[in-house]
Amino acid sequence: MADTFQRLPPSGIKVIIVGAGFAGLSAAIECDRKGHSVTLFEKADDIEEILRIGDIISFDPNGSKAFEHWPGVIDAMEAIARQTDWLDLFHYEGKFVSRQSFAHEKAWGRRINGHRGQLHNIIYQHAVARGIDIRLGSRVEDYFETEDPPQAGVVVNGERVAADVVVAAEGVRSRGRKIVLGFDENPKSSGYAVYRAWFPADLVRDNPVLRHLVADGDVHHGFIGPDTHFLASSIKNGTEVNWVFTHIDDGNIEESWSFPGKPEEALKYLEGWCPVVHELVKATPEGRLIDHKLVYRDPLPTFISPMARICLIGDAAHPFLPTSIQGASQSIEDGVVLATCLELSGRKDIPTALRAYEKLRYERVHRAQAMGPQTRERWHKADWSKVWKNPEMIHLMRETWLLNFDAEQDAYERYEQAVAEVGKVKGRL
Repeated sequence: MADTFQRLPPSGIKVIIVGAGFAGLSAAIECDRKGHSVTLFEKADDIEEILRIGDIISFDPNGSKAFEHWPGVIDAMEAIARQTDWLDLFHYEGKFVSRQSFAHEKAWGRRINGHRGQLHNIIYQHAVARGIDIRLGSRVEDYFETEDPPQAGVVVNGERVAADVVVAAEGVRSRGRKIVLGFDENPKSSGYAVYRAWFPADLVRDNPVLRHLVADGDVHHGFIGPDTHFLASSIKNGTEVNWVFTHIDDGNIEESWSFPGKPEEALKYLEGWCPVVHELVKATPEGRLIDHKLVYRDPLPTFISPMARICLIGDAAHPFLPTSIQGASQSIEDGVVLATCLELSGRKDIPTALRAYEKLRYERVHRAQAMGPQTRERWHKADWSKVWKNPEMIHLMRETWLLNFDAEQDAYERYEQAVAEVGKVKGRL
């Protein structure tokens, strides 16, 4: 099966990737496409530990472009994705405000919104089918790089494993951040936290307040209130329901993807909100609610290690707020650009490839990152006396420069320019 996939001739470049999330798997697949040899270490003993995470994740056209190159992946994703081209926005007391259409974005590529675990599994199974060396139950304890011989590596389960380049894709708590930054960095609270839930639509189908959410295919609704926003949708032709809301963080939980939430506690943040919101929260079954703290990291000065043989990608390099709707897409772009830079540099010039990768990604990813707080403030601090006159004030920002973008094409076109620019900077140091 692995021999049936198209890939470039072997480059001779050995790549270690740490973390089998979306960033790590995508980097592994893209490196395999480019002919690089990949070993991926994942600390989870069973991939089901990752697949159980039950909330929604979004890939915009700029992120989904990579999936088009992975046979069968984009169609499998679209088959389980939410089938809507709009977002209906409401005042938190229930009055309709505006419908924002995304139909024109089809010209840029496909939008994929679906269950995080299910979409992850599609990518994971594709990586397995390609024959990528994925080692579960492998906890990376440390990173290293050396000048003689020129290599980088990790300490995994007590054993040193070396390669030409190491990619840290473990998320915001990546151990790779220390070798890049030179010190341990602690997260800061963003000031906000998120409740997330996903459950079968049968649990709400007979509720007269909620029936409209699941009676006629998929819907996507957003309720905007003071320092809080609540997003609700149905998916898979109205057979499953998910909701998520961001609120002020009162410090009652630690940073975690799996901290159990309780509907009665979530309702305390929603006093005075409309019946649809209250009924959805109350309908959430036990074990289907996650209480997740949103943490903040200052923008990193660099994504690469001192010898430029280790790099950060995805949330390890640039954690996004959910309101950016770009965290997942930018992690995919990272893997695409890194694999392409390694292709263009060849094995003899790995540091140049990593410096070019950083140059190509740094400004774009931080510009995209800034859209998260901007959207949150647009919603949470809405001046309703103005919004009722101009409802588009609370529409999501959907920028052409961000969404109509091909990371692979851009890397091919600007690689030499990026190499020249980082060469000049390095020469001045």
